[in-house]
Amino acid sequence: MDLSILSEKEKILDLIVEKLARTPVDYAEKMKAYHGEGEDDWRAAGVLVLLFYRKAGTAQAGHQGEFVFQLIKRSVSVPQPGDLSCPGGMLHLFVDSLLSPLVSTGLLPIMRGKSLAYARQRPSDTFRALSLFFTNALRESWEEIRLNPLNVRFLGPLPSTDLIVFRRSIFPLVGFVKDEWVCRPNWEVEKVVEIPLRNFFLAENYGTVAVETFIPMRGPIERIRDFPCLIHPDRTGVSEILWGATMNILLNFIRTVFDFEPPLYGSDRVIKKSLFENYITGDTRRA
Repeated sequence: MDLSILSEKEKILDLIVEKLARTPVDYAEKMKAYHGEGEDDWRAAGVLVLLFYRKAGTAQAGHQGEFVFQLIKRSVSVPQPGDLSCPGGMLHLFVDSLLSPLVSTGLLPIMRGKSLAYARQRPSDTFRALSLFFTNALRESWEEIRLNPLNVRFLGPLPSTDLIVFRRSIFPLVGFVKDEWVCRPNWEVEKVVEIPLRNFFLAENYGTVAVETFIPMRGPIERIRDFPCLIHPDRTGVSEILWGATMNILLNFIRTVFDFEPPLYGSDRVIKKSLFENYITGDTRRA
């Protein structure tokens, strides 16, 4: 793949909107299935797959500009401490249902243009569900990092994904951050981490995270499992490791939009990681 195309801002944004418009999603079906069966411990969360375009001068040398994913690094005070995640969080059905019409009607400059038109072509219950989770993700992103909802442009939905450790489904919506902004993280977030989109097309950035878990599970599961990961050195030289559900969401985005199969396990780098019960409780007093 010719990576120079990734610097063409409007062309890539149009491509994303067109590809996501044709992507099947299971939002309405999943909500009906779980709530209809009375599974009270099931929880749903909307998240934002945030893309930002860094113009020439702030991007890496030799590029006209580049897209970056803006992810959060979870603080030590919450479950999954230290993991990279998409901003967002738990659905509050009452609150998010009240706010959703403000977003989905197009009155606010968030869901507009082709992406809104395509979303409205989906079945009505699917449109209501994706509008609800987009509103949910915007609200949570404001709470977590003070990302102004009016600074986000809706591009389209990705299929939901289920977590293994938590009884939770994640509903990812892709959004474009229109203008530079200042992150003001709350207690849940350590910082925002930017990973260039082009990094996902280079085999040398991939590795393996070998996870040894000491967490009690609902059913039998291997104690040690290997997962693909993306290794991203930040500006200080510290390597951030992207893996798990967020890795799967972003890889799904790459496959869906660019018809590209990421070179998983592209290097021999192995990262060892141990998960204890505090990984799911957020209790940092426990080893």
